[in-house]
Amino acid sequence: MAEITRQQLVLALLGAGPNPRLAGLDLSDLDLQRLDLEGANLRGANAQRANLQEAILRNTNLTGVDFSDATLSYADCNGAMLSLAILTGADLRHARLSNATLANADLRGADLTSANLQGARFTEVEVDEATVWPDGQRGSIVNLERYLT
Repeated sequence: MAEITRQQLVLALLGAGPNPRLAGLDLSDLDLQRLDLEGANLRGANAQRANLQEAILRNTNLTGVDFSDATLSYADCNGAMLSLAILTGADLRHARLSNATLANADLRGADLTSANLQGARFTEVEVDEATVWPDGQRGSIVNLERYLT
C-alpha cells in the first residue's frame, strides 16, 4: 500500500523545484498516469503495480526501482537511469526508452512491444521466454543491437 496519495505527491512536486528527491517512496498501486517526474530521484522506490502510463520520466534516476507488474505504456523514459530496476511483468508497450541505461535490470516477463530502445544501454539484463521485444519476438535475444539503432 502506498504511503502517499497522488494528490499529496502532486502537491509535493509543486514546491520541489527541478530534480525532486523522492527516493525510497512507496508508490505501489498508485495512479501516476501522465505525471511529470522529469529529472526526479526515485532511487529504490517501490512502484509495484503503479500506473505510470504516459508519465514523463526523462532523465530520471530510477535505479533499483521495483516496477513489478507496473504499467509504463507510452511513458517517456528518455535518458532515464534504470540500472538494477525490477521490471518483471511490466507493461512497457510503446514506451520511449531511448538513451536509457538498463544495466542489470530485470526484464523477465516485460512487454516491450513497439518500445523505442534507440541508443539504450543494456548490460547484464535478465530476460526469459515471456519477455516481449519491440518487434513482438519473445524470449532471450541473440542480437539486441537491432533494437538499439
